[in-house]
Amino acid sequence: MTLTVDKRVEPDSPYDKRLLSKVTVLIPAYNEKGSLADTIQSLRIQTVPPEEIIVIDDCSTDGSGDIARKCGVTSIRPFTNTGSKAGAQNFALGRVQTGFTMAIDADTTLAPDAIEKLLQAFDDPETAAACGFVIPRNVSSLWERGRYIEYLLAFTWYKPIQDYYQKPLISSGCFSIYRTDILRENGGWSTRTLAEDMDLTWSFYEKGYGVRFITEAVCYPIEPHNFTFMSKQLRRWSHGFVQNVMLHWQRVLKIKYLRTFIAVALWDAIFASLAYLILIPLAAVIFARPVLLLGYIIDVPVVLIPVISKAYERKELLRALASIPSFFVLRTVNGFFILEALFTELVMRKTFRIYEKGH
Repeated sequence: MTLTVDKRVEPDSPYDKRLLSKVTVLIPAYNEKGSLADTIQSLRIQTVPPEEIIVIDDCSTDGSGDIARKCGVTSIRPFTNTGSKAGAQNFALGRVQTGFTMAIDADTTLAPDAIEKLLQAFDDPETAAACGFVIPRNVSSLWERGRYIEYLLAFTWYKPIQDYYQKPLISSGCFSIYRTDILRENGGWSTRTLAEDMDLTWSFYEKGYGVRFITEAVCYPIEPHNFTFMSKQLRRWSHGFVQNVMLHWQRVLKIKYLRTFIAVALWDAIFASLAYLILIPLAAVIFARPVLLLGYIIDVPVVLIPVISKAYERKELLRALASIPSFFVLRTVNGFFILEALFTELVMRKTFRIYEKGH
C-alpha cells in the first residue's frame, strides 16, 4: 500500500512524526449503548488498526460512556450536549495527533480491511478525504429494504461515476477518513447545515482538494427500521441538501463536474418528486387511465441492472429481488420530504436546524 503523508507539516508542528501515517478514530455517541460496542470491536480487528479510538459521549443518559471505557478506548464528555454529530466531532478534533482522522457513526461496523482499503486513496497528497461503500447492517423492515436497494444503486452506479471524474458528491459521514491538517484548515465539521459531511466535501473542492470513493472499503450502518425514524432522517438529509445548495451554489458553479452532479441531483429532487407525488396520480385520474400509474416503475430496468449485478456479486440476489418493491415506496416518501425542504428553505425562508437521530 502506497501512503503519502502530508508534506505541509512543519518541523515545529504539534504532530509526532511517527504518527503521520496513523489514524485516530472519532465516534460521536449520544445514547448509543446498544450498538457502540459492536462498532468498537469492528475497529479492534482491522488489518490496519487505528492508533487511538476516541468516543465522544455527547451527554448520553444510557451509559454509552461506560460502554466505551469497558471496551478500553478513550471516552470524553462535553459539559453540555453539543447538539449535533458535527459538534461532537469538533469537540474531539483538538486531541488528534495522527496524520489521519477517521469519523464513524456509533451504529456502524466495518469490514475487517476497511481502514486499510480506504487509506489507499491517499497516495495523492492533495486528497483531503475518502469514503467507502455503505451497506445496511439489517435488512428486514420495509424501510431497511428500501434503503438497501437505494445504497446498492447509489454505490454501484452513481458513486463510481462521480469518483471517475474525481468529484464524489459526498464523503459519507458514517465512515470517512480525512487528512487531519486539511480537516483542521477547514475548521473541522461545520454546524451551519444539517448535512455536515456534504458541506465539508464541497468545501474541500472549493479549496482545490480532492475526495475519493473506494468501493472495496465497506461499512455497515444500522438504518431506520420504521417510519418514525426514517422520517427524521429523510427530513434532516433533505433540509441539509437544500441548505448546502443555497450556501455553496455560487462557488460550486465554478467547479467542473461537481456542478453537473449537483444539478442532476437537484433536478431529480424537484422533478422526480413532483412526478411521483402529483403528476403521475393526477394524470391517471384526469385521463381515467390507471395504466399511467406504471410511471412509478418506468425506470425499473435502470435500477435493476446495477442492483442485481452487485447483489449477485455479494451473494444476496434473493434479498435484493425481495427488496426492490420497498425501494419504490421509499423513493416516493423521500419525494415528499425533499419538496417540503425546498418549499420551507427556499420559499418560506425558514431554516430547519434541529438535529434528530434517524434510529
